[in-house]
Amino acid sequence: MKTLLLSVLLLLICSFGAKAQAVIPVGIWADETGESHIEIYRCGEKLCGRLVWLREPQESNTGRPKADLHNPDPSKRNMPLQNLTVLQNLRYNANSERWEDGEIYDPNNGHTYSCYMSLTKDKLEVKGYIGFAIIGRSHYWSRVRP
Repeated sequence: MKTLLLSVLLLLICSFGAKAQAVIPVGIWADETGESHIEIYRCGEKLCGRLVWLREPQESNTGRPKADLHNPDPSKRNMPLQNLTVLQNLRYNANSERWEDGEIYDPNNGHTYSCYMSLTKDKLEVKGYIGFAIIGRSHYWSRVRP
């Protein structure tokens, strides 16, 4: 009886883990404008993301790499946008089947918002919001490669 109970428990644990891994959005994603690609990767038990490609990576007038000009920290305003971390601390919630309680940084205005992500087929909904998710704005990214 103990062996049967242990086997069922082990099977349940494995099936939950497989489901979470089957829908994980690790890989390269194109934003809906086609102006940038974001690599989503594991950072410990959570997910993070960084800008890995920009359609126009350099300033047209200077030829220098585009920088994080709107960063609220003046000491970071010269940091290149390429490889800038824009998603942090997203944890998977099996009940809602999405990654929640994270943050998304918008280098266009220097603001950081609460964030969640949900995956459907090869589209990733990335929603940034302040306070309540219902008030936020969704973006839909397309998978470039796993």
